[in-house]
Amino acid sequence: MRWEALFDDMEAQLAAVRSAAVRLDVAELTRAERATVGFVDRLRAARDSSVTVRTAHGEPVEGALVDVTPEWVLLALGPVQRALVPTAAVVAVAGLTVHAAPAAATVERRLGLGHALRALARDRAVVRVRSRDVELVGRVDRVGADHLDLTESDRPTGRARTWAVTFATLEVVRSG
Repeated sequence: MRWEALFDDMEAQLAAVRSAAVRLDVAELTRAERATVGFVDRLRAARDSSVTVRTAHGEPVEGALVDVTPEWVLLALGPVQRALVPTAAVVAVAGLTVHAAPAAATVERRLGLGHALRALARDRAVVRVRSRDVELVGRVDRVGADHLDLTESDRPTGRARTWAVTFATLEVVRSG
């Protein structure tokens, strides 16, 4: 009887050691998997969720996450108002889950900031552009490789002024 109890105890200790080793392996694999998750993958997993986006110089932008590409995020601020935020301008986001979406499709990865801005130019929408500490209101007339031309609307002098705004400084483009 004593031998059976001794062997049972040794088997229980061995099972406990194996279980602990498996838990350590799972924890290490989980950390390794998390290390491969990109910020945009987390954003894409939060589509249709309410999030708050913070940029370096601007006020928080809060809305439903409509679309995400590697270069920009589109938020619905209301029934018709939208905010386009370059991912390079994003400092922090509140409201994300711990989940990540699978890698983006090739077409989605190729939709650059210029594509979204050209859609605004095509629609002739009046937009409010925030670029660092500067805010401009007008229409996007042209979109280049790394900048957009914005023609101000309703200037007191009646003469329109066109500004070239670089993508590198662009923080938020609001429409609607």
